[in-house]
Amino acid sequence: MRIFGIGDIHGGLKALIQVLNKIEIKDEDTLIFVGDYVDGWSESAQVIQFLIELSQKINCVFIKGNHDVWCENWLKSDDVNPTWYIHGGKETIESYAHFSKTEKKAHLEFFENMPLYHIDNENRLFIHAGFTSMHGVGKEVFKETFYFDRTLWEMALTMDKNINKDSLMYPKRLKHYNEIYIGHTPTTNFNSDIPMHAANVWNIDTGTAFKGRLTAMNLETKEVFQSDNLPALYPNEKGRNKD
Repeated sequence: MRIFGIGDIHGGLKALIQVLNKIEIKDEDTLIFVGDYVDGWSESAQVIQFLIELSQKINCVFIKGNHDVWCENWLKSDDVNPTWYIHGGKETIESYAHFSKTEKKAHLEFFENMPLYHIDNENRLFIHAGFTSMHGVGKEVFKETFYFDRTLWEMALTMDKNINKDSLMYPKRLKHYNEIYIGHTPTTNFNSDIPMHAANVWNIDTGTAFKGRLTAMNLETKEVFQSDNLPALYPNEKGRNKD
């Protein structure tokens, strides 16, 4: 059995299909998605429909991201969060134009059932953004931290690489897990179009919302599979790019 971590998709269905074809997905595989399935490119609703159908065939874990929370709230109440609207929500709303009320209800249930984090049998934590409690995710007070926090990644990036996990100087919140897999903060912000590794944290959001690629990583071998960059797959769109 292979286990893959898959980064933020942001409405890029073409990228998702490319990546799944590259890893030659098998029935016994497990896919763990770190969130943000919507907002950015034009096929957000289609991504959700595809993932619902995919999960009926193979084992999938879908972590909830901040963009998924916004979309869930809109599907539930028709309330358009203005911050969401300008950060990909407009494109997501448009992608639902031809979806029925029944289909939208099924998508809402899909979002509602997403966990905020997942810990597997190897004590690997999968979470969209991060957490702040030194006692681990189970002790986090503000659940919004799970899909908005960037301090976990910032801390990991600034750590001295010579400090090992047995050291008293190693951050307590990192010691709870063998590895931590996150999305939310594009590696392209740091001039990298591949996953980044700092301390025991892996960032697998490789900038799909902008000019980057979608990434799947084999968690055992660390082999990386990537789509083409998203502007090449959607040449007539800007995604969340401003230029």
